[in-house]
Amino acid sequence: MHIPLVMTVIGKDRPGLIETVARLVAEHGGNWVESRMCRLGGEFAGILRVHIAKDQQAALEAALHGLSQQGLAVTMQVDRGTDATPPQRLARLEIIGQDRPGIVQQITAALAVHGVNVEDFSSACTHAPMSGEMLFHANITLHIPATCALADLRREVEKLANDLMVDAAFEELD
Repeated sequence: MHIPLVMTVIGKDRPGLIETVARLVAEHGGNWVESRMCRLGGEFAGILRVHIAKDQQAALEAALHGLSQQGLAVTMQVDRGTDATPPQRLARLEIIGQDRPGIVQQITAALAVHGVNVEDFSSACTHAPMSGEMLFHANITLHIPATCALADLRREVEKLANDLMVDAAFEELD
């Protein structure tokens, strides 16, 4: 019987880091199913899901925890999945505007009020080409519950964009 594990890996970025984790997963007969990984500052941060035989779980966990000697912190838990949920719509929200503290909190609070779940969130701050000011840019994939009125959510996003003085592009995905 195979079980799904979800893991986070955080440590000082260096060449071969992902290979080290992938080798341990493969040595224990695991299958790397999906992941999101990146360098943030000088640190490496990743989240991944693997399938592993139940009888290999403890050995894999021990091997991955052994990476702490190399400066990697690994946490893991069994992915228990979720109960059946009502059908949801998928949408994408892109935000671009002048960076300021609290912008992520304000965006996610507006989404949470409508019961919207964030499926994927990526953001970065970059220098504006002409002024050199810091620009905040976020790409967000959303699960919108069937009970959420899409027109109300659009109005909320437009109001938020005006309040934050940012550009927001909202589109429902097929």
